Amino acid sequence: MKLKKHTDVLEFILVGLTDNPELQPFIFSLFLCMYMVTILGNLLIILAVSSDSHLHTPMYFFLSSLSFTDICISTTTIPKMLVNIQSQDYSITYTGCLIQIPFAMIFIGLESCLLAMMAYDRYVAICQPLRYRIILSPYFCVLLVLLSLLISTLHALLHTLMVLRLYFCTNVEIPHFFCELAQVIKLACSENFINTFLIYSAGNIFFGVHIVGIIFSYTKIVFSILRISSTGGRYKAFSTCGSHLSVVYLFYGSGFGVYLSSAFTKSSAKNSVASVMYIVIPQMMNPFIYSLRNREMKIALRHLISGKPLVFLSYCL
Repeated sequence: MKLKKHTDVLEFILVGLTDNPELQPFIFSLFLCMYMVTILGNLLIILAVSSDSHLHTPMYFFLSSLSFTDICISTTTIPKMLVNIQSQDYSITYTGCLIQIPFAMIFIGLESCLLAMMAYDRYVAICQPLRYRIILSPYFCVLLVLLSLLISTLHALLHTLMVLRLYFCTNVEIPHFFCELAQVIKLACSENFINTFLIYSAGNIFFGVHIVGIIFSYTKIVFSILRISSTGGRYKAFSTCGSHLSVVYLFYGSGFGVYLSSAFTKSSAKNSVASVMYIVIPQMMNPFIYSLRNREMKIALRHLISGKPLVFLSYCL
């Protein structure tokens, strides 16, 4: 199939969350604060993991990769929105939109992959603890992340290349604060059935595999925990999964909510606001979830912020 840029559109207009000028300063301040909290929180997680040798384990390697991905997701979408509000120019070039679409999809896809990997990590740690270091070797962990990045990139490029075949008649408004693929496709003057079909078919397969992997891992974990005789042992085993389950619920729960919202409501404004729940909120909350629920992470962050030398975790505990 021959793909080429075939459109009269030079730029799109990002409407944002609202077209009310009185609310723009509030939205700018709110999103700026959320962006700064996201960057700072995830950067602290990465620095804490890299600076503490006790956290050089597969679980924390995946966590630091997740934090890096969260930074990338927020940086792909929020700064452009802030610049638009500040300059009161809500346009984005056709090329800029085609660049933003794949990068947003790559990092969202990578986050989904990482959540599935973290579930597998917990499965191996609880169900096969004696083989944990053998199965999840450093080489294998890095290979998993690189393979996930490759698959996410191919998935994003597939949709982006398919956008190139669409024809846009005039300058059009995107009822969103970034170039979301589904919203861009809806604005095409040419036939977009294939693009819409790919969004649901490829997207359901891509994210469905991860969801099935997470469910399978935790099904095995639950059966393994139930075989533990002591109540204390059960609680200790399952407590290591609490943070990950919270992050999974926040990411997939908000994403599923946006999916239902777009299916049952025709309001573009409501869909745009709902999208904040999966493109902004999870990335901001993940560092808090892991730092507040994980004692090892609390200790590492405390020493990182205070600048004091780290001591053995066994002594601290």
